[in-house]
Order: sequence, then C-alpha cells, then structure tokens
Amino acid sequence: MTSDNVRLATISDQPLDPARAEAAVTGPEHGAVVVFTGKVRDHDGGQAVSALEYSAHPEAERFLRRCCADLAAESGLPVAAVHRVGPLTIGDLAIVVAVAAPHRAEAFATCAALVDRIKHEVPIWKRQLFADGLSEWVNACG
Repeated sequence: MTSDNVRLATISDQPLDPARAEAAVTGPEHGAVVVFTGKVRDHDGGQAVSALEYSAHPEAERFLRRCCADLAAESGLPVAAVHRVGPLTIGDLAIVVAVAAPHRAEAFATCAALVDRIKHEVPIWKRQLFADGLSEWVNACG
C-alpha cells in the first residue's frame, strides 16, 4: 500500500475533533475503527498540572506524515493523526489518532503502534505548567 492510506496527518493550533479523524478512515470494508484521544491530565509524577503548552519544530508535520505513511504501508490500513500545538488546558485533546481495519485486533495494534511512533519520532515538545507556578519542558508528543 502507498501513502494513499494516510487520510489525515496534520499539526493544528485549533481544538481537535475525533469525529474528523474517524470519518477520514471509515469505509464499508472496515468493521473496526479505533480512535485514540490523548487528553491533558491534571497530574504528572505526583505534581498537580494546571496546563500544557506544545511547541513543534517547523518540520514536525513532515515527520508526522512520514510516521503515518510508514504505518499505513506496513499495515495496509487507512490511518489519520492530528497533534495539537499551543496552549492547552486540563481535558483538552492533545492528539487524535484513528485507524480502520476489517477486524478490531489489527486496528488496535496499528493505532497503538502509530501513537508510539508519533511520540518518539515527531519533534513536538511539551511544557507542563504546574499548580505551584513552576514549569518543565518534556520531549514528548502525546
């Protein structure tokens, strides 16, 4: 399969819509669609988190597309991924990934693999703002 199966791969400074990612991969041949949403949580490592800020390298979207293309080619399945940048508050979506497959096992496995690759290969950095006023930069994507 080619990157034709990359249905959506973008970095956005706007709120994310999981339905958009799901719609991008859904088709009559697929009995399973797995949609992963990564949300901003209110804690990390025992510290209270008040907000996050994501920053991306200027080429981050190219890296994201490559991750998606590689997994789509390996699996033969349609994939979609959108990562948010900018300031986020608790509960906001930071990442949405969707994969469709004829059966659930393939969809779950491919979705998990894609989330892991994005986290490790796409140059997006997270600044955690803690409730005590301190902050910390973390090299992470999801």
